[in-house]
Amino acid sequence: MKPKKILILFCGGTIVMKRGADGSLRAPRPREAMSLLRTIEPRLDTVAPFDIEYIESIDSTNMMPDQWDRILRALQAHYRAYDGFVLTHGTDTLAYTAAALSVAIRRLGKPVVLTGSQIPGAEVHTDARRNLVNAFKLACANVSGVFIVFDERILLGPRATKASESRMDAFATVNQADAGEIRLDIGLRPGLPRRAPGPLQIEPGFEPDVFVHTLTPGCDPGDLAFLLRNEKIKGIVIRAFGTGNFPDRFREFFRLAREKRVPVVVSSQRLHGRTLMGCYEVGLAAKRMGSIEGYDQSLESIVVKLMWALRRFPYEKIAAVMETPLGQELDKSYAV
Repeated sequence: MKPKKILILFCGGTIVMKRGADGSLRAPRPREAMSLLRTIEPRLDTVAPFDIEYIESIDSTNMMPDQWDRILRALQAHYRAYDGFVLTHGTDTLAYTAAALSVAIRRLGKPVVLTGSQIPGAEVHTDARRNLVNAFKLACANVSGVFIVFDERILLGPRATKASESRMDAFATVNQADAGEIRLDIGLRPGLPRRAPGPLQIEPGFEPDVFVHTLTPGCDPGDLAFLLRNEKIKGIVIRAFGTGNFPDRFREFFRLAREKRVPVVVSSQRLHGRTLMGCYEVGLAAKRMGSIEGYDQSLESIVVKLMWALRRFPYEKIAAVMETPLGQELDKSYAV
């Protein structure tokens, strides 16, 4: 059987970082970064032959929607020539990038696997080698979709969130089981999509002016009303209490948001929380005033999906897009 060929899309991150004289980690220059990546596991080509496409050498804190578009275009340009794709990426915004690829790709018939490390690849106790090798193994598997491989876990990209800044298993799956696990081999959950022929389609473009707000007892809705009157923010995501509940004093904010035609999407504050805004009167009132339910989507997926939708649809259609599954980011069956 012909070996699978993999393309690494290099986006920087801790995996190639170096410590400065002050002890802080920093991104090296592009040429040095690419060289460091190759030294993490010199035998990587025994898993699969590969090439590297440079995207960025940055701390992922600096990852922006423009870079998501560059990744999407690189995937489209090289899609026919490779059997799978591995993105090396910093952990801080890795789940946002995974969500962005998931929402903007259509007809994906191959695996796209994001990975990184908690410890730089040049350090003796690094987790980079293991994560990179296992990402390659998944990229060679008979599966399609956007995935994250980290430590012993395989996660669906649109369902992932960074749950720890220091644990080796830094990522968790939101409101769903993991897509698989790393054992002596790759163990995948039954029912995942398999490889499929056909051209890749992408829909790049994300509106960056989205604001995320977390409710706290006593918070002033006037702060959000100020943003609406500023008329710069294009969309708002609110991490509400419980199943999507709001204090009564937010009613004027919702009225103003509807007047200003700014979509407001509601998520739960809980890691494994879901909105069910008809459950309590304080949630139902917000729903009736035009707020959009996030249901069981991760915060990362909600934010990125709203950014994507704002570039494509008028205000009147945003709710339908946000409450419709585009991939595997949303399951409303529990709400029936």
